[in-house]
Amino acid sequence: MAAITVRGTSALIPTAAADPLLTPFRLGHLTLRNRIMSTSHACGLEEDGMPKEAYQRYHEEKAKGGLALTMFGGSSNVAIDSPSVFRQLNLGTDAVVPWLEQFSGRIHARGAAIMCQLTHLGRRGEPYAGAWLPAVAPSPLRETMHRAIPREMDEHDIARIIAAYAAAARRCLTGGLDGVETLTGGHLPGQFLSPLTNRRTDRFGGSLENRMRFVLMLYEAIRKATHDRPFLVGIRWVIDEGLDGGLDTDEALAVAERLKAEGLVDFFNAIFGTMDTHRALAEDNMPGMGQPLAPWVARVGAFRRAIGLPVFHAARIADVASARHAVAGGHVDMVGMTRAQIADPHLAVKLAAGQEARIRPCVGAALCNSRHPPTCFHNPATGRETMIDHAIAPAPRQRRVVVVGAGPAGLEAARVAGERGHSVVLFEAAARPGGQILLAARGTWRRDLIGIVDWRVAELARLGVDLRLNQLAEAADILAEAPEAVILATGGAPAVDLAEGAGLATTAWDVLSGAARPAGEVLVFDGTGRHPGPLVAEAAAVAGAQVSYVSLDATLGEELADADRVHAKRMFLRLGIRHEPEMRLVALRRHANRLSATLVSDIDRSLHERIVDQAVVEQGTLPAGGLFVELRARSANGGVTDLDALAAARPQPAPPPAGFELHRIGDALASRNVHAAVFDALRLCNAI
Repeated sequence: MAAITVRGTSALIPTAAADPLLTPFRLGHLTLRNRIMSTSHACGLEEDGMPKEAYQRYHEEKAKGGLALTMFGGSSNVAIDSPSVFRQLNLGTDAVVPWLEQFSGRIHARGAAIMCQLTHLGRRGEPYAGAWLPAVAPSPLRETMHRAIPREMDEHDIARIIAAYAAAARRCLTGGLDGVETLTGGHLPGQFLSPLTNRRTDRFGGSLENRMRFVLMLYEAIRKATHDRPFLVGIRWVIDEGLDGGLDTDEALAVAERLKAEGLVDFFNAIFGTMDTHRALAEDNMPGMGQPLAPWVARVGAFRRAIGLPVFHAARIADVASARHAVAGGHVDMVGMTRAQIADPHLAVKLAAGQEARIRPCVGAALCNSRHPPTCFHNPATGRETMIDHAIAPAPRQRRVVVVGAGPAGLEAARVAGERGHSVVLFEAAARPGGQILLAARGTWRRDLIGIVDWRVAELARLGVDLRLNQLAEAADILAEAPEAVILATGGAPAVDLAEGAGLATTAWDVLSGAARPAGEVLVFDGTGRHPGPLVAEAAAVAGAQVSYVSLDATLGEELADADRVHAKRMFLRLGIRHEPEMRLVALRRHANRLSATLVSDIDRSLHERIVDQAVVEQGTLPAGGLFVELRARSANGGVTDLDALAAARPQPAPPPAGFELHRIGDALASRNVHAAVFDALRLCNAI
């Protein structure tokens, strides 16, 4: 064991000198205990713009889990005309200081360092959010995603906003933080630097010397405001915008060298690309599972060797192998494993303990970067630290638990019950565990989803759970185990809800499993906005079919994470698939040896007939309920799950002494996503 000191606090974390990820790193006045960090992001847990209990507990879990540096407050606002548009923190008020003091004390007590990201959104703001003030920017050019047409800043605005940054940095120093970073990219400093967003003709525009003036003045002010105590100042730095006419590698390096020469920055947190469109965010800044692992590491390494200052980086560094390569190859000094630690906040301590195989994998599903941050696709405890502990505690009494169905819900239920110390039997009718994940992972760009299954199967083996494959459990099989708790995770069957001709439809399961081969003219009807529809359309087009795609929703992939939606749109363009939104399939009929499909528009209620060779219907699933009906009369609780107790992750009301309690989870209740299924399992079984 080695004591690693951060600002006078210490924590005992096992180290392994042979692993580059576990070597300490000296950053200014700090000695960081390893090379693993979490980068700044808007985690969605703020309250009234403040980092209160839930926010702090979320970050504390990663510090408890052994990381060296947690950066928080992605896009924390410093001024009133930079409003909260995706639940950022408000660093523009002294009211934040007590929360920062509490937060920094909490993280330091766990042996980690803590920093915050400060920003002004500039043209990325929204004029109809917060105080309803106009967005401001170097030039009055609309930003695509957030829709503002900003007013051009004058020198009063420039001085005011620079002072706001400096005051926010001072609040961070007062609050006990170890440092701050600002953000270039699509935010205000980057808007001044980029020729694409800076059309000014005064001393802040035109030449590179003029375009960098705002950034230099900004960092001079931050340094002056924080000079009286050791305090690190960095910048999340775009090394290349990757767009014609944008800030390129040479200019980005020239500005970085100027910042270094004047002693204004201690580190660069390198990123690539822009962030003002959905495509840029999904493929450059925050790539998802459709993108390669660690896509920008080599480019960042070249920047690091050129600049000669500490460099951090995070972009789809989702696994330990990629992170280890980034550090060992000299590409980065600190590696950001932000989403990997959303999947497993104890990643670093498991690695140090020689338990790398037990790290819950990030599968790149990017649910954490969608409408529900920081929700992990398959770790439902993340973001709910005030309700559920990541470490499963032993139950006060060992019980006999039977779980039926080894999809994600059943696997999680069996895992949690096993961690609680119960004697667990898991029945699965198929030859392999995984349920619908086995179909989802067949998609060309979704193979990493199998990690959800593989990790849990390995955990079940470690816990000694009795996994029985190829066994379609009937009531007699379950009762023969003398259970005290029965968890039905039996999933469902594809739903086909048509007024006529449901039997003529092909389901998404048929196509993805290979049971049906698309050919000719294929109509895909997407009634869920989830992944199966686009996956089926891709499979059909790749097989040579002519595909038309009709969706109930106005947007392609309405329930998908942003990165996945962008990937689906790109795939549709590449394969020539036409998307018709806000249409519903209502009937199928035979038409000679083909099918006649009746569609109705939700816009004007007009009817449309299509003659196709095949109609693939995706409408989710309906629960398989026969086993539940048979067991509920014999159960002690009548198969009733107390919803208030479930929602609060409290134990269910104690049933009568005789008999077993019976519960349903996941798609055995209703068609939902993987996160909902494993969340059901965790909050129910963690209280059994």
